[in-house]
Amino acid sequence: MIDVMKHESLKITNLHVAVEGKPILHGVNLEIRRGETHALMGPNGSGKSTLGFAVAGHPKYEVTEGTIELCGETINDWSPDKRARQGVFMAFQRPMAIPGVKMADFLRHATTNVRRPDRKEGEDLIPMREFRKELRGKMEQLKMDMEFARRYVNDGFSGGEMKRAEILQLAMLMPKFAILDETDSGLDADAVRLASESIAQIGGDEMGILIITHHDKLLEHNTPDYTHVMLGGRIVETAGKELAEELHSQGYDRVRADYPEAAEAELGVRS
Repeated sequence: MIDVMKHESLKITNLHVAVEGKPILHGVNLEIRRGETHALMGPNGSGKSTLGFAVAGHPKYEVTEGTIELCGETINDWSPDKRARQGVFMAFQRPMAIPGVKMADFLRHATTNVRRPDRKEGEDLIPMREFRKELRGKMEQLKMDMEFARRYVNDGFSGGEMKRAEILQLAMLMPKFAILDETDSGLDADAVRLASESIAQIGGDEMGILIITHHDKLLEHNTPDYTHVMLGGRIVETAGKELAEELHSQGYDRVRADYPEAAEAELGVRS
């Protein structure tokens, strides 16, 4: 019997992206199937976050060529909210604060939108009792104090609290595909370990995950099925977890030597 879910994928083909007219990505190819964990690594300015924003549909990131497909359907023209409702999630490196909006209220609306993508805003919210029970369960699983849900979204949060808030959103929304943009950025070793454990608890076999990172610590509990190296706006090499270990310990000198054209393009992306 064919497992249909395993054949659902987020497929990126020959993707070219520009920001304010400046080309950043130059033909990225990547396919993530549900249940797979992918790591995307590369030097600063290589285009990793640009890829995430383009997939999420940020209007500043213009797709000039190529396609993004979600479960076989091209989504290039979809709005960010439609992508989110249909199962694409991005945890931001620097999430914005929303003063006056409590985490619990935000999550209730967002979760309802994802589970009932065709509803009109403000209608048919998940019943409060049902939502509170589920939220409490997720927060206990992630070892989070319930007081956290009563605070305003990212308002006055520390760096670690912001990343925990993103992981809580991931746990509640349970998207088909999640892009985690340097979730370990700015965290100490203990916080990274906790984040790694939390992501592993949430992901499972139903979610395809792309972890954008410079380090291997976030991968400690999320062993990548594939590790990709981005250089100069291209994915130049793909291997298993051993590639992530190599890059963490040895850096990118070997990759730059092996792919001189991409290394030269890297200078253009950064300038």
